[in-house]
Amino acid sequence: MSDEAVGPEVENEPTQQEIDQDTDQDAGHDSTDATDATDAADPDAAEEAGGPSRLEQLEQEGDIAADYLEELLDIADLDGDLDMDVEGDRAAVSIVGADLSQLVGARGEVLDALQELTRLAVYRETGERSRLMLDISGYRAQKREELIALAEKTVAQVRESGESASLDPMSPFERKVVHDAVAAAGLSSESEGVEPRRFVVVLPA
Repeated sequence: MSDEAVGPEVENEPTQQEIDQDTDQDAGHDSTDATDATDAADPDAAEEAGGPSRLEQLEQEGDIAADYLEELLDIADLDGDLDMDVEGDRAAVSIVGADLSQLVGARGEVLDALQELTRLAVYRETGERSRLMLDISGYRAQKREELIALAEKTVAQVRESGESASLDPMSPFERKVVHDAVAAAGLSSESEGVEPRRFVVVLPA
């Protein structure tokens, strides 16, 4: 994929680091961004003030993202079906098709870039930072299953040895999945290092 824009032009607003802080945990604590803080304080505030509910806002994000991605697929001359959903407190959009591996990349780096562009497209339309999650050809879903299995294996290893265990460097999305899986298993974890070599350390009880 070239460095030129691949889809509808979006303004250079917040960076991926600014809008994706919510996807990682450091020292066992959830990081917070402005969107999360507002929602946690009063998730029904918009609805009570006569504005759209949070669900309606997320559905709107999904619609905007789908329009942007559909235009991108047309420009790239690729076939793909779009599925929109709301998962927890974020919009989720998936693209499925015969061969969309070029939109994923070897380690998901192209997918991450497209997710950032899509979030920026949503930001341009709504003025609100988006936590929208993009998946292509089930890459993130499959990766999530692999990471959960890795986290469970590491938890068992840490319990048996009583010593902490460090994992290989991961993306913010991957680290978040591991942190959640470790917490669900009853242990704690933290992130160490700096991007792009940031990694998870699973701690003994």
